[in-house]
Amino acid sequence: MKILIINGPNLNLLGTREPGIYGTSSFDDYLPQLRAQYPDAEIDYYQSNVEGELINRMQQAGFTADGIILNAGAYTHTSIALHDCIRSLKSPVIEVHISNVHQREEFRHRSMISAACRGVICGFGLDSYRLAVEAVLHAAKSE
Repeated sequence: MKILIINGPNLNLLGTREPGIYGTSSFDDYLPQLRAQYPDAEIDYYQSNVEGELINRMQQAGFTADGIILNAGAYTHTSIALHDCIRSLKSPVIEVHISNVHQREEFRHRSMISAACRGVICGFGLDSYRLAVEAVLHAAKSE
């Protein structure tokens, strides 16, 4: 089972960026815990602040991975290019957000990528990623 987690812009600052919204743990601190919970899954991780690099990485993995977990950060609300990329992939993509975007600023209430994704998980902190891994594993068993 191969799962790729992709984080977009500013998520490299988790643990220091707005801890009241995103918490005090970095993703690098969280990832080993997530991998330990799913020893039978190969969980790869990629982060970039650049939209085109996110697309390139999804295209590299999107035909062989069992699932992609994508937190596109602010690109969620602006990127038709990410939407088009997700639609072109064989691998299912789960959209993830650490915060509940619907409790935040109005511009965060609309996602340009949700319609292209298998599902959306938001508002459970870093545990949103675990829930997305569960969704990928469940989808793989169902197919």
